[in-house]
Amino acid sequence: MPRQARIDAPGALHHIIIRGIERKRIFQDDLDRDDFLNRIGNILPESKTGCYAWALLPNHTHILLRTGLVSIATIMRRLLTGYARGYNRRHHRHGQLFQNRYKSILCQEDAYLIELVRYIHLNPLRAKVVKDLKELERYPYSGHRIMAGKEKSDWQDVGHVLGYFGPDFGIARRRYKAYVKKGVEAGRRPELTGGGLIRSVGGWTRVKELAGTGIRLKGDERILGDSDFVLKTLDASNEQFERKFRLKSRGFTLSMLSKRVSELLEVAPERIYASGKYPENVRARSLFCYWAVRELGISATSLARELGLTQPAVSISVKRGQAIADENGFQLLDE
Repeated sequence: MPRQARIDAPGALHHIIIRGIERKRIFQDDLDRDDFLNRIGNILPESKTGCYAWALLPNHTHILLRTGLVSIATIMRRLLTGYARGYNRRHHRHGQLFQNRYKSILCQEDAYLIELVRYIHLNPLRAKVVKDLKELERYPYSGHRIMAGKEKSDWQDVGHVLGYFGPDFGIARRRYKAYVKKGVEAGRRPELTGGGLIRSVGGWTRVKELAGTGIRLKGDERILGDSDFVLKTLDASNEQFERKFRLKSRGFTLSMLSKRVSELLEVAPERIYASGKYPENVRARSLFCYWAVRELGISATSLARELGLTQPAVSISVKRGQAIADENGFQLLDE
């Protein structure tokens, strides 16, 4: 069976699960764990990717992320490729470190965010890496320690999570800890790692038939949410897929894209590739980057090489270009 495409969009919430190949360790010691966290600490802030929870276990890792300026696929490729190379070098080994692709589950935020934060942060306790909640607060390789106020982080968004528990941080932290404590009694929560009832009810056609009946269904392994959320997510994903297919079927190239940008902004195509911060150049380059990354699916890294920019500069241009397109109603294709 072919792999299903990742589902992603700016602002989407993802529960990421990374496992070692054949259930083997992906962390041998604290040097490995610190290297992994240092890489996260560099990648997430520069891409404006939000992180709400994380836990490192010997043979697997959970991270709860919100898509920022670049796709989750790009973030994970940078993180895992760089870490695996460093790990292999340090431990004098060769070959694959991770089990197939990492698992990425798109989550319905209002229903699941704080449940997932609790589930992820309790993983070291469930795996018996720590013996109790007091030890979990001291464990340096889980975001729970930071949520509990024992340590600070530049890349974990504590405020957003505590906001669910009240406006005052002191009170919110106490409520958060009480909430986590209740989660210990709930035991394992397999339903929070994705999957669902789609295959057992006869596929997506049957799901759509049931959508108006009040029956609530979980999504496939890529989605965690009720049937309304699942259907809206898939519709949006299909629209994006169809748009990219139309562009590819027309043989859309970067050259054609630059001509489209020059038409709309009434500037010479050369302005897109010109260096400097002249407003016209920046505006044209930003719209070009936005459509190249979001519509044509070109990676920010590849586009950076094409334009002679850094990858973070392209990511910033993408965000700026989206604002330009939205404000002016610009479309890459005339529908």
